[in-house]
Amino acid sequence: MGASGVTTTPDTQLTVLLIEDDPGDALLVEEMALDAMPGLDLVWTKSLTHARAWLETDRPDCILLDLHLPDAQGLDALAAVQRSADGAPVVVMTGLAEDLTGLAAVAAGAQDYLVKGRVDADMFARSVRYAIERKRAENAATALRASEQRARENARLERGLLPVPLLRGDNVDVVARYRPGRAHGLLGGDFYDVVEDRDGGVHLLIGDICGHGPDEAALGVSLRIAWRTLVIGGVPVESAMRTLEEVLIAERPQRHIFATMTTVVLAPDRTTMQVIRAGHPGMMMRTAAGVDWLEVPGGPAVGLGRKRGSWTAQEVSVDPRTAIVLFTDGLFESRIGPTERLGEERLLEYARTCGAASADEFVDALIGHVESLAADHGGLTDDIAVVHVRMTKEDGSK
Repeated sequence: MGASGVTTTPDTQLTVLLIEDDPGDALLVEEMALDAMPGLDLVWTKSLTHARAWLETDRPDCILLDLHLPDAQGLDALAAVQRSADGAPVVVMTGLAEDLTGLAAVAAGAQDYLVKGRVDADMFARSVRYAIERKRAENAATALRASEQRARENARLERGLLPVPLLRGDNVDVVARYRPGRAHGLLGGDFYDVVEDRDGGVHLLIGDICGHGPDEAALGVSLRIAWRTLVIGGVPVESAMRTLEEVLIAERPQRHIFATMTTVVLAPDRTTMQVIRAGHPGMMMRTAAGVDWLEVPGGPAVGLGRKRGSWTAQEVSVDPRTAIVLFTDGLFESRIGPTERLGEERLLEYARTCGAASADEFVDALIGHVESLAADHGGLTDDIAVVHVRMTKEDGSK
C-alpha cells in the first residue's frame, strides 16, 4: 500500500504504519484512508517483527496497531511498539467487545482507540489526525516541563555562581558583574567570591573553569563554596589552593578539565595584600592617579600542572584607597575582527579613559565596551566575570 499521488491536501504529507495480520481488516482500513484522507501514505506490516524492522529506518506520523498479532498480544503489543516507535502516536484497534481494552490502552499511553466494525471513514480520519495533534501537544508539554526544570536548576546553580559577599561591616564596597558567553545562556564556568575574615582581612577569589555549561557551572560552584569554607576556617592561602586542586580533581567530570584562579588577601590595615595567581590573567588597580595593570609571578592552572601545589603567595604593597579589579579572560579575549582579539593592552587603554567613573560605572563601561566591539563578530565568545573591590572610610564614603 502506498501514496495515491494526490498533493492537494495536508494528508499527502502523512505516513501511517498499519500493523494488522488480517488482510481483510487491512483492506478496510485502506479503503477508509482513501475515502477520508486522500494522499495518505499507508504502510502495511503483518506482524510486530516486520513493524520493528520498518521502524529501524523510518518514522511514521501515526501507527495503527491491532492488539491481536501473531507475535504480540494486548498491552504487551502496545508497549513493544512504543519502545520502537521513537515517540510516534499510536491508535489501537480492538474488537467489538473490547471497549475496556481500548480504554486501558489509552491509559497506557496510546493516543486513541478504534473499534473494528464501528468505525467509518470520517471517524478513522478524525482519530488519526487527533492522535497526531494530541501527541504533538504531549511532546510540547513535556518539552516545556523539561525547560522549566532546567531553568530552575540553572537558577540554583546561578545563585551558587553569583554569591552575596560575606562582609562583617560597611567599609568594603563590592561591585560584581557576570555575562554568559552564549546567546540566552545563564551558566558558564566563571566564578567569584568575596569574604571578610574575623580579623578584618578581605579575601577575594576569581576563577574560570575551562568550558561552558551546567557541568562547568556545577564545578565552579563546588570550588567557590570550598574556598569560602576554607577562608572561614582560617586555612592559609597556599594550603587552601592545594585543597582546591584536590576538590577539582575529585569533582571534575573529565580529566582534562582545569581551572585558572586568582586569590587575593587584603590585610586588615589595607597596606599590603597577598596574591596567588594560578594560570589566571592579571588584575587592574585603580587609584587616584589612574588605572594600572598588576600581574604577579604565578603558578600553573589548578588541575593542570604536573607538579601539584606549586603556588607561592606574592606580597604586594598597596594604598589603602586602591580599588582592586579582578576579571576573567573573556573581558579581553572577545573578537574585534575576523581573527583579532581585544587583548590586555587595549583593555587597559580603555579602562584608563574610565578612571574617574564610579565603581558601577567603571565595571559596566568595561563590559559594555567589550560587548559592543564583539557585537559585529558573533558576540561574546566566552563568559565574563568582573569583581571590583574598594575600601571605604568608616562613615561609608570612598
